Formats: sequence, structure tokens, C-alpha cells
Amino acid sequence: MASKGLMAASTKPLILSILKEGKSYGYLIIQKVKDLSGGILEWSDGMLYPVLHRLEKEGFIESEWIISDNGRKRKYYSITEPGKLELIAEKEEWLNIQAVLAKLWDIIPGE
Repeated sequence: MASKGLMAASTKPLILSILKEGKSYGYLIIQKVKDLSGGILEWSDGMLYPVLHRLEKEGFIESEWIISDNGRKRKYYSITEPGKLELIAEKEEWLNIQAVLAKLWDIIPGE
């Protein structure tokens, strides 16, 4: 399991990346993160929804209520254009950090 600090730092790029693939709702986002991480990252509702609300307030995502075929009402989230730009910036930051760590940990041979 990842540390709380690392989980907190990774929520924004993970959520934006998932929503770049298409609309999603909270439970599905939680499951996708769990599946992608092989169970290493296990998010709870209490952790996810405040982040979703913050990202929506910042204008990076938007939400809408959709009623499914069975009549169940779900709040779906989607990434906005500013969110796509933010994701590009987040990706660059994470790749820079990853490159530094790879050098420090001798993962990149010859450097």
C-alpha cells in the first residue's frame, strides 16, 4: 500500500487521467485506480469525493447527474479543457520527478 502522502499527491493526476478516457462516477473511479494499481492504491469514498469537489471548484472537471436505465441516479464527472491542460502540466511534473528518482536509484544505466 502507498503512503498517505504519495496517495494524496497522486490523486489529481490519476483522476484527470481517468476522466480523460471518458465520463465516470465515483465508485467506478475507485475501482479503476484499484485495478490499475493491482490493489496497491485503495481509495475510499471519504478520500475521493473531497478531491472531486475541489477539482470541480478549480474548473478542472465538471459533473452532471445521469439517470441510468434502471432508474438509478449517478453523478458523472468529466474533464474540462482547463483540466486537460492541467493534466499535461501534471504529467510533465511527474515525469521530471520520475527521471530524477531513476537516476538516484541507478535505474537508468550509465548515468
